[in-house]
Amino acid sequence: MTPSLRRLPAVLVVDDEVRSQEALRRTLEEDFEVFCASSAREGMDILEREQPSAAIRIVLCDQRMPGTTGVEFLKDVRLRWPDMVRIILSGYTDAEDIITGVNEAGIWQYLLKPWQPEQLLLTLQRAAEVWRLQQENQRLSLDLRTAEPVLKKRVETKQEKAWTSFGLGALIRAPGSPLEVVCALVHRVAPYDLSVMVTGESGTGKEMFARAIHYESRRADKPFITENCGALPDSLLESELFGYKRGAFTGAVEDRVGLFQQADGGTLFLDEIGETSPAFQVKLLRALQEGEFRPLGSSRSVNVDVRVIAATNRDLEEDVRTGRFREDLYYRLATISLHVPPLRERPMDLPLLARRLLESSARSLDKAIDGFSDEALAGLAAYQWPGNVRELQNEILRMVALADTAKLDADLLSPRLLGAKAVAVASAHESVVDGLSGGLRERMEQLEQRVLQQAMLRHRGNKSRAARELGLSRVGLRAKLVRYGLETAE
Repeated sequence: MTPSLRRLPAVLVVDDEVRSQEALRRTLEEDFEVFCASSAREGMDILEREQPSAAIRIVLCDQRMPGTTGVEFLKDVRLRWPDMVRIILSGYTDAEDIITGVNEAGIWQYLLKPWQPEQLLLTLQRAAEVWRLQQENQRLSLDLRTAEPVLKKRVETKQEKAWTSFGLGALIRAPGSPLEVVCALVHRVAPYDLSVMVTGESGTGKEMFARAIHYESRRADKPFITENCGALPDSLLESELFGYKRGAFTGAVEDRVGLFQQADGGTLFLDEIGETSPAFQVKLLRALQEGEFRPLGSSRSVNVDVRVIAATNRDLEEDVRTGRFREDLYYRLATISLHVPPLRERPMDLPLLARRLLESSARSLDKAIDGFSDEALAGLAAYQWPGNVRELQNEILRMVALADTAKLDADLLSPRLLGAKAVAVASAHESVVDGLSGGLRERMEQLEQRVLQQAMLRHRGNKSRAARELGLSRVGLRAKLVRYGLETAE
């Protein structure tokens, strides 16, 4: 419908004086569709007759009328059509009438005679807007009630997705891995609001374990906030964690909520806690002990409910002995200690980790990669990974970026890994000839004897298969076995 054809909002005027009705009509008729009634009974008849089609939004009623009052009439209107905006027009300033009208009839405005046309028109325009907002509010409330099951389902789905991505199920480990012991400890301590200290070398995934603790706890639906304590000087770290008030220092142009407040009800993860100074450690200890802190520039303390998980790659016990780290803070943070072993101590996890990291790298670079060749996987396994999982992730991302085939081959390995593979091959060869004695001929015969023995063991004495592997005829193999006393001439 075009604006020119849109129906005007309707108003019912109830006044026993005809001249007053006409004056009100002339004032309102350009902006409203006006219905007039000379009594409460006539006004009620108009509402019952016109309301389904006219959608009367406002009732403007004189207070003094024969047989009843405007307040009494509007009380009846309120019972039957509570959405209508009700306005009283009166030449008397009776406080009792005003109080009764507001309390019992739900009067929105009380206007006094003689009224000013501009003021009256403005009041009714505002009343029409109030009616519109009431309808919009009811519609939104209905939408919210209708959407509640949908929203609840979405929240549950996101929570389940977060648990899948960050819970114990996201921690990759093979059967027999040292991580199984660590994961069992996470499962046991996660439900309790105890501080946890996660230790381990850089790149081992300490933050992953901190997230797993959070998502396995009763705080899983609350925030998980992280801060790298080694990345900021004390002054900035304090303002980040505790927040500040406007004007607390140069550049503080507005209030800022600190990470402790943002994590209220949830978990705050403090990475590289060992890099903080003793001066800052005092402030952090007070916040942990009291459960409250004071933002910079504020005179009032803030109470929070936060579980703190800290992580470090340093030997904090040694730092405590040398006085670099406060002993009381250490024991406050390390109620539970959890050590993440380096990747070189869990080689059984490497194939699983490599395949998972390959999937994510291929997805991020939008490349179709099927997997690793045996030689590439062997090259990954031969390396010691001083940078742990983070270094492995970067290596695989590099291989995927350079790959032009569907399978990652050993030639894509970085130079440091190719060097490690060569050393591993050389070491394997050294182990084969280790223990041989005599001149070259004697050593070659001893080596040939070992190769024959291993081939026979692999094939469980089946000469045909062993001969095929070694490139010999069955007769030639048997002759060598006899020669070295591995089989009798018979």
